[in-house]
Amino acid sequence: METIRKGLNVGLKTTWILGKIIFPITLIITILQYTPVLPWIVKLIEPFMGLLGLSGNAAIPLVLGNFINLYAAIGAMLSMDLTVKEVFILAIMLSFSHNIIVESTVAAKVGVKLWIVASVRIFLAIISAFVINLVWHGGNELAKFGMISNHPSETVNGIGEMVWQGIEKASLGILQLAIIVIPLMIMIQYMKDLHWIDHFSKWMAPVLKILGMKENTSTTLAAGILFGLAYGAGVMIQSAKENSVSKKDLYLAFIFLVSCHAVIEDTLIFVPLGIPVWPLLVIRLTVAIVLTMIVALIWRRIEFIGRKEAAYES
Repeated sequence: METIRKGLNVGLKTTWILGKIIFPITLIITILQYTPVLPWIVKLIEPFMGLLGLSGNAAIPLVLGNFINLYAAIGAMLSMDLTVKEVFILAIMLSFSHNIIVESTVAAKVGVKLWIVASVRIFLAIISAFVINLVWHGGNELAKFGMISNHPSETVNGIGEMVWQGIEKASLGILQLAIIVIPLMIMIQYMKDLHWIDHFSKWMAPVLKILGMKENTSTTLAAGILFGLAYGAGVMIQSAKENSVSKKDLYLAFIFLVSCHAVIEDTLIFVPLGIPVWPLLVIRLTVAIVLTMIVALIWRRIEFIGRKEAAYES
């Protein structure tokens, strides 16, 4: 009973912390959908689409995916005539950078600078699209969508309806967050009390060592990989505090997670678009491992030079 009480308490606190971020951002973005702002952003980036192997109208799902969520992007894609190559490029880009405002702000709550999280995600999205467009010369046939029916957008009249819809979506978002986070925190508390997390940390140790992190980062990393940056943030915040995760390990964990998080949901969500999802998963995982190892190597090098200079000065 004590375990449930502790887990429930942590879950409610975490939902409150994250809800204060998610509610206003969701409300603002929902209202912006019905203003000239998002169309203006789409028009602004359309000229750059060709460099990424995309047509001008592909800017629409790209903007919706980054400002709202993956579901909004996929809804837009289903209503368009896109080639297989374009769909795959969009899937890769949106896997790296989606829901960027909410997820990057939530990441900042864990202690990682918001601009670093956002910059890495946008950089990975652009570079991945550019490389795929450069090396892949096929996929020019039109993509065939199935499994999901595309529903037209709701008609909203007046500022009152816009605000109400924003409040409704934001409230549902927090409710969904609570439904996931509270049982998750109770489960994590059980795992702590039964010392399962200690065993998991030891099992993960060799993998974390390759990535340049210590054992106490395992819970943070696992939460992000399985549940994503937004939903996994509850566990990450708690784990970072309780396990005294170092600044270096926290940054390395997030460098990995901005490339590869919520791997189950974010991969399966693209199945209805008719593209092969295994390459999508492999690319994300490979980029995450390589990028984290490079950053860890550079970080160690900088630390070594710093210690050397300090020793020389003393």
